[in-house]
Amino acid sequence: MRYNAWDTPERRKRSMAKKAFQDLIRRWYRRNGRHDLPWRHTRDPYHILVSEVMLQQTQVSRVIPKYEELLRAFPTVQALNRSPLAAALRLWQGMGYNRRALLLKRLAGIVSREHGGRIPADSALLAGLPGIGPATAGAVLAFAFGKRTAFLETNIRRVFLHYFFRGRRRVRDREILAKIQATLPKRNIREWYWALMDHGALALKGTGNPNRRSAGYARQPPFAGSRRQARGRIISMAAAGGVVSERKMLAEFKDDRTLKRYGSPRAFRGIIRDLARDGLIARQGSRITLHR
Repeated sequence: MRYNAWDTPERRKRSMAKKAFQDLIRRWYRRNGRHDLPWRHTRDPYHILVSEVMLQQTQVSRVIPKYEELLRAFPTVQALNRSPLAAALRLWQGMGYNRRALLLKRLAGIVSREHGGRIPADSALLAGLPGIGPATAGAVLAFAFGKRTAFLETNIRRVFLHYFFRGRRRVRDREILAKIQATLPKRNIREWYWALMDHGALALKGTGNPNRRSAGYARQPPFAGSRRQARGRIISMAAAGGVVSERKMLAEFKDDRTLKRYGSPRAFRGIIRDLARDGLIARQGSRITLHR
């Protein structure tokens, strides 16, 4: 047998560990994976990008109907670009984090003007689009274009912390990304990442939260009574009522136990100013509408 200087015992051990990990994740996914998710049955980059933006900090069960509704209304990036922002914001209601709809609308404009209506298959160009960070860019590259790229989101982080960094705290994302890169299969990248995400979301559900051992972990503050809830309530009222008076909105805040802290004119108008500056609402004297 010809001697291979690279075939050391350490290298063979690492290769076996990689294969064992891949086999474990794939076996579990074949039996338990969420194979019916609608965005897993398309390679359309726009559709996949929409799903990834919607899945940022929102549960899958809430995303599915909104994803299908949005694509019926705006089946292409050009259709979203041509639509008024108010239409996208009304459709977005119930998802939370309304700013994602605004950024998705801005993204549609850039892609339509600068990329001929085609979502770019380049990580730097993707990550430079509004609302798209490295994780979303990596997901689009993997799921739409089948690219063998390493990216990290919360469920994937949970898997790697659980299996490769047990007993460690303050684990940095760059360490996890290096392990993700080292364990990437050569083929079927889409299925591999689906399997990782489902394993983290479902198989490890009863193991506590390994993400607490991440160096970047931060507990999300409660939604009830938060400024985020107050912003969302104003957007929802404007979406439902078309044009709503500040007086009516302020009265609702005063009557809501969780939002009473924003019921003073000063606090309330500070939120109104922020929403207007963000481009989510427009003011017509003392009346509020969604931004057109």
